[in-house]
Amino acid sequence: MIESAAISKDLAPSGVLRVSVNLGNPVLAQGMPEAPSGVTVDIAREVGARLGLPVELLCFDAARKSYEAMASGLADMCFLAVEPAREAEVAFTAPYVVIEGVFAVPQDSAITTVAEVDRAGVRIGVKRGSAYDLYLTRTLQHAGIVRGADGEDGVDAFRAGGLEVAAGIRQPMTEFVAAHPEYRLIEDRFMQIQQAVGTTRTRLPETVGFLRHLVEELKANGFVAEALRRADQSDTLVAPPA
Repeated sequence: MIESAAISKDLAPSGVLRVSVNLGNPVLAQGMPEAPSGVTVDIAREVGARLGLPVELLCFDAARKSYEAMASGLADMCFLAVEPAREAEVAFTAPYVVIEGVFAVPQDSAITTVAEVDRAGVRIGVKRGSAYDLYLTRTLQHAGIVRGADGEDGVDAFRAGGLEVAAGIRQPMTEFVAAHPEYRLIEDRFMQIQQAVGTTRTRLPETVGFLRHLVEELKANGFVAEALRRADQSDTLVAPPA
């Protein structure tokens, strides 16, 4: 079996584990770039502790930027939703958290179900490069996608453009409609978003295997659940065993 020192060198050849963190997903990371917190930060630090590596957190406001840092070699490890468009560059673990993508519409909209969203003339606001942007891009047959400007959420594009639908993560979307009663959620999810740890496909199989094993351990021993609770997130989001 390969020694942990070899895994450390393979995963973090600079001697520092550089981890991209997406502060644009409030379920997974919170705070400011200078002092981030949340389940992804806790997992990153645990990986560093297991391998005896200092951890540098590279914070971004969107998953797209977090992915680009990983793909360009600026980061050694990332936290992203598993999507086919990313798997060409990223070797993923099984998910540690599963969240949901949902739609919001104006209160007077005729749209009441997920199935009714995908029809001609419907425009959906999304956050550019998000998991739900990638998913809807490859699955929609009739509806159109309107991507927000850099760093903008789907609801920003939705409101600014007077669009028919906004797409986003359930938790912040629920807060959005609570604060803006002129809109409502379509309660059923349109997708499950499997959030996983990733590294580049250039890593040794043993390195990827170490990350995959560790994620399963952290789910099983309650680490992920406790990290979610500390961040005021529901521990029901913990992904099932792989």
